[in-house]
Amino acid sequence: MLIKIYNDNPNPKAIEQAVEILRKGGVIIYPTDTVYGIGCDITNHKAIERVCAIRGIKPEKSNLSFICYDLTDISQYTKPFDTAVFRVLKKALPGPFTFIFNASSQVPKLLSSKKKTVGIRVPDNNIVREIVKQLGNPIVTTSIHDEDEIIEYSTDPELIYEKYEDKVDLIIDGGYGDNVASTVVDLTSGDFEVIREGKGDLDQYL
Repeated sequence: MLIKIYNDNPNPKAIEQAVEILRKGGVIIYPTDTVYGIGCDITNHKAIERVCAIRGIKPEKSNLSFICYDLTDISQYTKPFDTAVFRVLKKALPGPFTFIFNASSQVPKLLSSKKKTVGIRVPDNNIVREIVKQLGNPIVTTSIHDEDEIIEYSTDPELIYEKYEDKVDLIIDGGYGDNVASTVVDLTSGDFEVIREGKGDLDQYL
């Protein structure tokens, strides 16, 4: 199923439709402020396994991130971090970053793995943030990769639909996606270490 949702003013009924699918253990594809993502409710183990199977990755070895609505959600899934870090996060989010934290004991329970770290995203995209807000907890997310040699990520919702319509329960057309992924910043040592340069420029927030 493909539905169109506009980022400027997401239709509440369409958002509710996506949330219902997630609550029932469904897998959806959605826009972010970078590339299109594929994800599910973090509390549903079978759905997480499906996401990993679609992407051809093992759940226990995968680098799945969580999309949170805002900073208030983050502390549940991370070990405590200092005020200086919080100040930077407050300025940089919502934005095109994935921050890697030391994971709280909550995370291994959710992912049935021994993960000691967790990637957190708060994308600057109203569609996916509204879905997370209405759902009431984060969604597990991973980017949609393309086999194309030139384009690393799928950007056209129509083409994404053709490729994934039989694999997922819902694809949200939020317009063309970006072809540049988020900037990944490792915070596990307490310092800001950029481990993948992407769309976000961290220097302007430090």
